[in-house]
Amino acid sequence: MKILYQAAFCLVSSATFAETLDCHPELDADRPQYIIGYGSLMERASKRATEPDAGENLPVIVAGFERSWSIPGVYPTTFLGVLPVEGAEMAAAIYRSFPEDGVLSSDAREIDYCRAAVDPASVTMLDGSSLAEESQIWVYTNKPDKIADPSADFPIVQSYVDIFITGCLDMQTLVADPAVDFVEKCVRTTQGWSEHWVNDRIYPRRPFKYQPRAFEIDKALKALLPNLYPMVRIE
Repeated sequence: MKILYQAAFCLVSSATFAETLDCHPELDADRPQYIIGYGSLMERASKRATEPDAGENLPVIVAGFERSWSIPGVYPTTFLGVLPVEGAEMAAAIYRSFPEDGVLSSDAREIDYCRAAVDPASVTMLDGSSLAEESQIWVYTNKPDKIADPSADFPIVQSYVDIFITGCLDMQTLVADPAVDFVEKCVRTTQGWSEHWVNDRIYPRRPFKYQPRAFEIDKALKALLPNLYPMVRIE
């Protein structure tokens, strides 16, 4: 995985990061602002904790970006991150954001990430709606010094997986084509699933209450990752 991350990161021009030292480009106030949520922002409650007035999450496929377990956290855990990778795609959510004084509230939340522009042409809406061509779309990507594989010291944690998969389950209900399994697409378009994965659902490493959709989430993960999910240990 480390080789993959290094190769993928080479596709990110260092000049792009140098153009904005805090890697949060200025917004165009005359254009509608949208955020691609691919981890905790996919869950409505988690998103609204940061931006209560944000628009509804809608299911999308985003081309040119790869999601992976690659961000070491402070709990300690490993979170989901994204890098631009040619030929990659990910199942995600998109929602309208309403900046205040030219600032997106999610920038403060995603302080360990950079906000990168997404070409509207690379976004496929799965609910049957469409985006205005003038939309300005953003996704939060890994910072250069924030890329690492899951490890015994920084594992994937179930409390965070629960939020991610809950968002995928919510989006499934909005997909127009009944043949599209959005939850499967979420799992399949996420790289870096690892044996370094702990079940902290009862005593979360992150401050979340008990997960009420645990059975539904487990059912999806057991079906989609049959060789790996049974190895998750109780913490």
